[in-house]
Amino acid sequence: MDNIKNRVLELTKILNEANYNYYVKDDPTITDQEYDKYLRELEELESKYPEFSYDDSPTKRVGGEVIDSFSKVNHVIPMMSLSDVFSESEVVNFDEKIRKEGFDPQYVCELKIDGLSVSLLYRDGKLVRAATRGDGVVGEDITHNVKTIKSVPLTLNEKIDIEVRGEIYMSKKSLEKVNAERLKNGEKPLQNARNGAAGSIRQLDSKIAAKRGLDVWIYHLPNPLDYGIHTHYEALEFMKKLGFKVNPNNRLVRGIGEVLSFIDEMGEKRDSLPYDIDGVVIKVNNIDMQTAIGYTAKYPKWATAYKFPALEVLTRLNDIIFTVGRTGQITPNAVLDPVIVQGSTISRATLHNENYVKEKDLKIGDIVSIRKAGDVIPEVVEVKKDRRTGDEKEFTMITNCPICDSVLQKKDGQVDYFCLNEECPTRKIESLIHFASRDAMNIDGLGDKIMEDFFNFGFIKSIPDIYLLQSHREDLQRLEGYGEKSITKLLESIENSKHNSLEKLLFGFGIPQIGSKTAKLLASYFHNIDNLINAKFEDLNTINDIGNIIAKSIVDFFSDSYNLDVIDRLKKFGVNMEYLGKKVVLDESFSGKTFVLTGTLNDFKREEAKEIIESRGGKTSGSVSKKTDVVLAGADPGSKYDKAVELGITIWSEEDFKNHLN
Repeated sequence: MDNIKNRVLELTKILNEANYNYYVKDDPTITDQEYDKYLRELEELESKYPEFSYDDSPTKRVGGEVIDSFSKVNHVIPMMSLSDVFSESEVVNFDEKIRKEGFDPQYVCELKIDGLSVSLLYRDGKLVRAATRGDGVVGEDITHNVKTIKSVPLTLNEKIDIEVRGEIYMSKKSLEKVNAERLKNGEKPLQNARNGAAGSIRQLDSKIAAKRGLDVWIYHLPNPLDYGIHTHYEALEFMKKLGFKVNPNNRLVRGIGEVLSFIDEMGEKRDSLPYDIDGVVIKVNNIDMQTAIGYTAKYPKWATAYKFPALEVLTRLNDIIFTVGRTGQITPNAVLDPVIVQGSTISRATLHNENYVKEKDLKIGDIVSIRKAGDVIPEVVEVKKDRRTGDEKEFTMITNCPICDSVLQKKDGQVDYFCLNEECPTRKIESLIHFASRDAMNIDGLGDKIMEDFFNFGFIKSIPDIYLLQSHREDLQRLEGYGEKSITKLLESIENSKHNSLEKLLFGFGIPQIGSKTAKLLASYFHNIDNLINAKFEDLNTINDIGNIIAKSIVDFFSDSYNLDVIDRLKKFGVNMEYLGKKVVLDESFSGKTFVLTGTLNDFKREEAKEIIESRGGKTSGSVSKKTDVVLAGADPGSKYDKAVELGITIWSEEDFKNHLN
């Protein structure tokens, strides 16, 4: 049996090395015929001796594993997205903001691959899990499909525990091949490579993914300091050494001029690349500098993504119709001759407001150019006035709500018109859609169209009705398109939403001026809904980032008897009203104060110290200014310490910090 085992290991090594040389290094070392011969031999041995079929076997690349559904994966380190910029001036502004904080950075410029983000987790050098980004905190397990991607190493060159992140993509050649096959089978072709990659990874049957010719670029190591790595460029080289496929089109540069040159160069090279890119990613190279620069609620402040100018196409503006949002805002929308823009069929585009339409001098019947803003949202760029025939119709702003016929009004100082009728059906539907949306209560299965249907059928007229939907189970089963499985899944999702943390509920209520970040801030401060309901204007106004307008909006919302009745009913249905994250305990040594950390602390990691400060009501900044209240100085504090002394700012040693904590 030892001979059998040794031959299996030998074949595995030969085939894994061949995969690496072919798919990662683009340097094949054996012929296709040899590869196929070795693979067939290994398959036969594994079939006859299943005890020698290992997880990192090349035979796992062909797919065959079928799962019932995708399980959830919690990202220990969140998978944050990047902020987008669309012009050279915004790139320059990104650099200026960092330099104003007192930093002199080197940057790494990389290609922004148009694909699907992935996290790869290895234990002892073997792939144990692959996951999507999801919402950044919770993704989905896609290991069965990722194993079929031949550029993803199943075993690394070192026995190491590591997580890396990258982008799964479909090359232009693979897209052509897949579409040729689909057309041959009478199937609709895939519109673009990005959709092809995302759709392939979402297959429950890994054989389908295996046939799609997917590939991957690895570009991020979430915890480089744990491996003694202090720059992003070093991290890329480290991952390459482990056997990962790292894009060769990256460059270490100094100064924003070199960044802009790289953008120009890649813009010219874009069409000749064998895969789609939609921009250039710019990252501060030094890891310690990244940490000092910090993050917003959604993005790292030390990186950004420049998006290439969108492709414009011409089409006809057939009509302008009006929609009503959840706040009553009236939005004109362009109805267009359907046209494909960057792989997507576009037939509608928002026109924002009356002023926007007039400034662009839009008339019904015009030929207009459209593009995807940021390669995502369709927008009308301009009218081709030389194409006018004289038959075009002037735009006229409506004066009454298109749904309830209420007279529209403008709010002071705003350009938008509003329907102020709180009983307007569309306002109610939009509010319900917002409550169920991903960033709010995340009720899977209650999308726009389904919510509209349920509203019109009378099943859901208000937020509490969502939690009574189970009483309509038999009625739902009689509706066309609603099967037992989909109804069960929807009701389970509704039940699961009861366990969300308080900030999800607050955001879902759609309180004016309250976005997801402010909702979390409020939840962490007040801990539960009752404390927030009882908060006075003065209490709210003392919190960092809560000004007069937001404070008034919160007080007004919780003073409304209808809103309080909704909350009482939700409590009776078992909807959680508590904040489940790390709570803020107000401490007069920290509350309302801005801290800057400098130097090396002995007993605290820098991020740990920041969390402690923020959990006591303070906030942290990366640079010292007149607005700084306290500088926490460890060993070798540097220029921030000197500036604090110069400005007369309070300086704490690590011992002072501990004393205040006690």
